[in-house]
Amino acid sequence: MKMAECELRQRKKDGNEEVNPQEDTGEIKPTEQDQIPNENKPEPKEEFDSEDDKNIDLSAKIPSGTNKMPQILETLLSGISERWRNWIIRGIFGWLMIGLFCLLCYGGPLALMIAVLVVQVKCFEEIINIGYSVYRIHGLPWFRSLSWYFLMASNYFFYGESLVDIFAVVVNRTEYLKMLITYHRFVSFSLYIAGLVWFVLSLVRKYYMKQFSLFAWTHVCLLIVVSQSYFIIRNIFEGLIWFIVPVSMIILNDIWAYVFGFFFGRTPLIQVSPKKTWEGFIGGGIATVICGITISYFLCQYPYFVCPVEYSEKFGKMIIDCEPSPLYTLHEYVLPEFIARAMSIFGGSNKITMYPFVIHAFWMSLFSSIIGPFGGFFASGFKRAFKIKDFGDVIPGHGGIMDRFDCQYLMATFVNVYIYSFVSTPTLQKTVQQVINLRPEEQLQLFYVLKGSLENRGILNVQ
Repeated sequence: MKMAECELRQRKKDGNEEVNPQEDTGEIKPTEQDQIPNENKPEPKEEFDSEDDKNIDLSAKIPSGTNKMPQILETLLSGISERWRNWIIRGIFGWLMIGLFCLLCYGGPLALMIAVLVVQVKCFEEIINIGYSVYRIHGLPWFRSLSWYFLMASNYFFYGESLVDIFAVVVNRTEYLKMLITYHRFVSFSLYIAGLVWFVLSLVRKYYMKQFSLFAWTHVCLLIVVSQSYFIIRNIFEGLIWFIVPVSMIILNDIWAYVFGFFFGRTPLIQVSPKKTWEGFIGGGIATVICGITISYFLCQYPYFVCPVEYSEKFGKMIIDCEPSPLYTLHEYVLPEFIARAMSIFGGSNKITMYPFVIHAFWMSLFSSIIGPFGGFFASGFKRAFKIKDFGDVIPGHGGIMDRFDCQYLMATFVNVYIYSFVSTPTLQKTVQQVINLRPEEQLQLFYVLKGSLENRGILNVQ
């Protein structure tokens, strides 16, 4: 021990440094070269991708539409506070969008399908542009073309089989269309493989990480945008009511949540979207349920809204004409006992007459009020990650197209799942298509089976 202390004193004397015997742990101390600050060290030449995208701020690159307004309105509203000016701008363009929505509904299923595809393309463009700005690879060959190619291939896959269900008779009368339908999935797979090969051939050694990142970004966009718009169109063909009611619920929830939050909002709801409040969330939810049920009750009275969209071979176009199913006819229901007791106090009946669809509308309104806003919260988190306010500036006071449709896509998926889980029944068009695809001997066998069944039930009388 004494020898160790003497050695330490000698080191202190030679090096003019303070040494505490109790701190000698045997660790090797860093040399002066190791203690040079990192900023003074020469940086290695960047040959591959670096982590230069950590602090991403795209606010200067992605235009914002929240505070954008036409020059004439800016002049007229110059004397109003920013809070009320934004309220007025949002209100004006909100009503314009509602008017456009009503006009499209009046135009029928074809107008709605075209509108959905236009919105899909615009939403894809807004999201993919953020990816280009993040990874800064505008100069790489073919990459923008690849993104749009995958959008085209995805649409071909999703919409090909859907349209067959509607236009089965017409398709099977045209030989080349029949071949495309028969081998639809193989053609779709071939298109995707061609895109994959094209991507691999476009790889540049220095930008592997960025190219693969944007490749993944493109596929996420396809998942969010294309698949959801496909569900929207499927919902349209089930009957316009399955499109109009869910879309209206999201619109109403957004409006009422904004109104309640604007006037009564005090308590923050979620950190990722600081302007959202509990007052707006709860008030908007209750108002959405009431309005959703009211709209559903009104629309159930008109065959135009409740009949499935079908292609008429006779008229050569899509028609909406049918005898409304029991889902859209009035039924009498006995109220639960605790509700009946409450109604009896006010002299009400223990029975209620309503359309069964209203019950489905109630569950959809709950989803749009409670879960639907999380589509918006997800989009808010996405925008905050890249420090942008909006996806674009197409709609003054609102932002981009994606800013208005973030919740709609989530709602469309829920409605499609709900229909096929609790409502859907086999359709004549799809059954006919499956029968036509059978071999001739199988079709003949089916004919005799169906003929015998109809005769046994007294539906078909053969003399």
